[in-house]
Amino acid sequence: MKKIVLFAMILLFAGAVVAQDKNVKKKKNGPQISFKTTLHDYGEIYVGANGTYNFEFTNTGNEPLILSKPRSSCGCTVPSWPKQPILPGETNKIKVTYNTSHIGAFNKTVTVYSNAKNKSAVVLRIKGKVNPKPAEALPENKTSTGAAPVNK
Repeated sequence: MKKIVLFAMILLFAGAVVAQDKNVKKKKNGPQISFKTTLHDYGEIYVGANGTYNFEFTNTGNEPLILSKPRSSCGCTVPSWPKQPILPGETNKIKVTYNTSHIGAFNKTVTVYSNAKNKSAVVLRIKGKVNPKPAEALPENKTSTGAAPVNK
């Protein structure tokens, strides 16, 4: 009977050690990337409007996060990103600029690659519609006295 109790206690102790080891491994999660948002909707904008948006992210892991070159879905969307490692708990941004000289609806993506253990690739998306600038109102044709012209 004593051997059975001793054996059961050893098994419980071994189980506790294994469980503790798994918890320690979970805490060593490496770099993790977390974005505030992965979609930006510009809505309706005019030709020549500011097409820049900053996607904010945080390294929620416990090791430095390193971003490699983001890839955009077309040449009209240009990303810029931090080249230095992002330390644990640090927040930074990826700047995405859309060329607003193209009239019409757009829906573009930028794929961000990193050493993050949770998401090695994250897709950021921008969308909206570029409208032509409205025609400016022409000034009324007035006579030198300031009165409106009279049709005869």
